[in-house]
Amino acid sequence: MFRRRKSGSDDTGELDEQQTPDSGDELVAEDRPEPRADGGPWDATEAFPERDRVDLGSLWVPVGADFEIQLVMHEQNGAWVTARHGESELQLQAFAASRSGSLWDDVRAEISAEVQAAGGTTQEMDGPFGIALIARVPAEPGKPESGMRTVRFVGADGPRWFLRGLFGGPAADGIDAEVLEDVFRNVVVSRGEHPVPPRDLLQLRLPPDAQQALEAQAAAAAEQEQSRFTPDLNPFERGPEFTETR
Repeated sequence: MFRRRKSGSDDTGELDEQQTPDSGDELVAEDRPEPRADGGPWDATEAFPERDRVDLGSLWVPVGADFEIQLVMHEQNGAWVTARHGESELQLQAFAASRSGSLWDDVRAEISAEVQAAGGTTQEMDGPFGIALIARVPAEPGKPESGMRTVRFVGADGPRWFLRGLFGGPAADGIDAEVLEDVFRNVVVSRGEHPVPPRDLLQLRLPPDAQQALEAQAAAAAEQEQSRFTPDLNPFERGPEFTETR
């Protein structure tokens, strides 16, 4: 499934000096990930394979009968797309990048440091998208005693964008992962021409028809809620009568 690359320390999974992009030693060519291995993910300005895709703004995501697609909006962590197949899932996020250089080298080191700080371990492996980061993380954030689970981070550097994928479930170990790996490979990133600071999330949105349906549903709910507190009075209609008994 995966071929192990340079190992970290015995138990902590720390990267050795040669693996750390900040050490000042350039990674040799054979150690660099191959951007967009096997032809994808794709940029919207490129000629990409025809495929049924849903337009979610910065990401045009493949759709199919074997998996489900969900757009998740989170107040603190931004938005991401989740593709689910069986017990596995793939989370997708696209970030702005500069015209030159690779973000994936730096991002891997940052993720590794965060995982280790949370009590987990990491290991770099060769996978279908170049270097992948296999992480063992607490099942509950910040609680190593809750047990560990495996996740797999992959990355692809494109023209002025970076796409990060996070595999969970059996696909994190490369088991029955072909469907979700095919989703990652066939994503199209629409970076747009508007300026976005490097590392900022590229905007995601619902498809226009879904957005209109959601707005209509919200308007109907608001109207129904308003009607609960608005008395149905007709000024020309005779009101209730009361009889006073002395």
